[in-house]
Amino acid sequence: MRTLKFLLQKEFLQIFRDKTMLRIILMMPLIQLLIFPWAATFEQRNISLSVIDNDKSTLSKQLIEKAISSGYFKLTDYSDSYEEAMISIEQNTADLILEIPRNFENDLIKEQSSGLMLSVNAINGQKASLGSNYISQIITDFNRDIISSTGQSSSLTNNIEVSTYFRYNPEMNYRIFMVPAILVLLITIIGGMLSALNIVREKEKGTMEQINVTPIGKATFILSKLIPFWIIGYVMLTIGLIASWLMYGLIPAGNILIIYFFSFFYLLAFSGIGLIISNYSETQQQAMLIAFFFMLIFVLLSGMLTPISSMPQWAQMLTLINPIRYFIEVIRLIFIKGSGLFDILPQLFATIGFAIVCNIWAILSYKKTN
Repeated sequence: MRTLKFLLQKEFLQIFRDKTMLRIILMMPLIQLLIFPWAATFEQRNISLSVIDNDKSTLSKQLIEKAISSGYFKLTDYSDSYEEAMISIEQNTADLILEIPRNFENDLIKEQSSGLMLSVNAINGQKASLGSNYISQIITDFNRDIISSTGQSSSLTNNIEVSTYFRYNPEMNYRIFMVPAILVLLITIIGGMLSALNIVREKEKGTMEQINVTPIGKATFILSKLIPFWIIGYVMLTIGLIASWLMYGLIPAGNILIIYFFSFFYLLAFSGIGLIISNYSETQQQAMLIAFFFMLIFVLLSGMLTPISSMPQWAQMLTLINPIRYFIEVIRLIFIKGSGLFDILPQLFATIGFAIVCNIWAILSYKKTN
C-alpha cells in the first residue's frame, strides 16, 4: 500500500504539472455538452421547400404559411410549373415540392375533398423521410383546422381518431436522448484515450527503465496508472451531470448513484483497454492513432447515433463486444425511463466481464524487466 501511495502521488503530480491536461479535464465536458447537442440533432430543420400554388387562394396561402411557420421548412421558391420546380430538385436547392392544384379551396369547401402532390428529393434518405412526415402532419393539422372552422365532416378525415403519446419523452426532446450519450463519450475519452498515453509517456521520457529495475509489482504499477483516471473520470462525469442540469434542465429520472456505480466498472474496463494499447505502443503518436481507430469503431457501433436494431446482423453481433453500447443503454434507461439496478443487470455483468478480461490482459501484456 505504501508503494502504491507513492506511485499515485507521482501520477497526480505529473497530471497537475501538465497545464494542457488540466484545461482538457475542466473544459472538455462543458464545450462538448454546449456544442454537440445542438449539432448532433435528430430533428431536421431548414428543409428546402419549393411550392407550386396553382390555386392562389386564401386557403392555399394559409397552408403554405403554416408549413413555413412550423420552423421545419424554408421556402426556396414559388414555381409556375412542376418542370420548373424539378430544376430546383436537380440542382439540390429544394428538398421537397408541394404542388397545390387549381380549385383547391373550392373543392375543399364544396366537395369536402381535394388532393395535394408532394415530391421528395430522396438523395438524403433521413431528410426525405422526416421532411415528408413533417409536411404530412402539417397537412393533417391544416385539414383538421378547416373541419373545426366550418363545422363540416370531411372525407379526408378518418373515422378513427388516433391519439399519439410518446412514452418517457412526450415532447420528443432529442436532448434527453443525446446528452446522456455525450456524457458516456466524455468519460470514454478519459478512460481510453488518455490512459492509452500513460505508459507510453514513461517510455518516451526514459523513466520506464528506472521503474523496471525497482521491486514494484506488475499489478501495483498498473493500478497506480488506473486509479488517477478513475478519479478524473468521476470528476468529468460530475461536471457533465451538473452542466446537463444547468444548460438543458436534464435530471436523471432514476437514481443517480446507479450511474456512478456502473461508471466504476466502465472506467475500469476502458482504462484497461487504454493500458493494453499503451503496452503495445512505442510512441504517444502511435498510441493515439490506435486508440482513435478503436474509439471510432466503438462509437459508430454503440447505438449513440444509429439504432442498433437498424444495423446489419454482422454489425449487431459486433456491438456485443462494445462496452460503450452497454453504458449508453444504461445511462439512457436511467435518465429517460428511471430504471433501477435490477433493470440494468445484463449490461452490468457484461461490463464487469470486459473489466476483468481487459485488466488481466493489461497486466500480462506489461513487460517488466526484473
